[in-house]
Amino acid sequence: MKVLLTSTLYPTPQAPKIVGGAEIFARRFAEGLVQRGDEVEVIRAASTPHQAPETCDGINVYSAPVRNVYLPFTEQKNVALRSIWHAVDDWQMQAPLIAERIRAFKPDVLHSNNLSGLTTAVWRVAAQLGVPVLHTLHDYYLTCPRCSRFENGRSCEHTCTSCGILSFHRKRATHWLSAVVGVSERVLSIHTDMGMFSETPIRTVIRNASTEPPREPYPRPVCTTEVTFGFIGRLTEEKGIDNLMQALAQLPRDRIRMMIAGRVSEEEQRRLRALAPDARIEFMGFVAPDDFYKQVDVVVAPSIWHDPGPLVVADAKAAGRPLLGTRFGGMPEVIEHGVTGWLTEADPQSLARSMLAVAADPHKIDEISRRLIADTNKWIFSDVLSSYKNLYEQLREQRMSHVRAATAEASQGPSIVGKERLIPR
Repeated sequence: MKVLLTSTLYPTPQAPKIVGGAEIFARRFAEGLVQRGDEVEVIRAASTPHQAPETCDGINVYSAPVRNVYLPFTEQKNVALRSIWHAVDDWQMQAPLIAERIRAFKPDVLHSNNLSGLTTAVWRVAAQLGVPVLHTLHDYYLTCPRCSRFENGRSCEHTCTSCGILSFHRKRATHWLSAVVGVSERVLSIHTDMGMFSETPIRTVIRNASTEPPREPYPRPVCTTEVTFGFIGRLTEEKGIDNLMQALAQLPRDRIRMMIAGRVSEEEQRRLRALAPDARIEFMGFVAPDDFYKQVDVVVAPSIWHDPGPLVVADAKAAGRPLLGTRFGGMPEVIEHGVTGWLTEADPQSLARSMLAVAADPHKIDEISRRLIADTNKWIFSDVLSSYKNLYEQLREQRMSHVRAATAEASQGPSIVGKERLIPR
């Protein structure tokens, strides 16, 4: 099977930038396919002008020039400039590098992930060249220029007028898709409830699994005097970091300790500490996940936005760590309250009460941890690969069936197959 994978970011030595879980997934996924014997090429958005192709772990990685006023994931405070960027991104119609690699590589399927900078033009070009297109929903790019559906401290329940205008063509472009995958039921339903993907033949959910290399989980000794909670990820408003700090301010410092892993400036550390001046908090910086999970009893994911499928949930389970999460996004679908973790409301008061209740029963923490470690039927990354491979095979068979039908039609009379669009909808 030949797969052309696209992702806005794809970390390599020449372009190591990581913003979230989607690019970690993309690289781990591509490498997993190659390990299974498939051929993979990757196209990402260029992070510098004239970025040369790169080979990383046996995979050829190409960087498509970003035809816009600035590069994706570049901090921009000018509202007008950001609006121009999104308008340009929405109207892109050409993807010359995609066309070039399709003609040279001849993939069986194009699998797109995050689209900022690459745009839905990759779908249009691939479909017109007869390649089935599968898209994975890691974010809300198709409905929201910020990709998060989060503004002014709140998760958006409706699409505002400006988002509707700036993403108009993205929604229309979904008719080029042969399949769409949500990393949770929630992210897929938010899109389908808006009437999207009505023409997409395959709509399904494939949940995330830990992208960490397989290793033996490690139990933590029961401690009845204090509980160590941990937060790992981006320290941003939508991830609920401020609510977490305000919750810690309400908790006894002799019972609860907090470890925070992620990139954060000294200025931001001071601001966060000021929200909970008496709490015991250790900022670990950017560390390997194993170094984090070995030091915590319970992982906290206090998100206040509909996080599609946070990898922290899968990583915590793989490490044998119970997780306290909020009822946002994909978390309620993968946390069984009191069995594999706990669910709470996202406000500081509810979060504090839940953390205190968890800390009051350390033997329950140990029970859940051992249950996660002993689970022999857990969803792992090889299951994710197998699920996508099954989809690829379906799409390839559909394509071949269409080619056979078109050939038969052509042998009996004038062709009715369009010159550009070879995949039926």
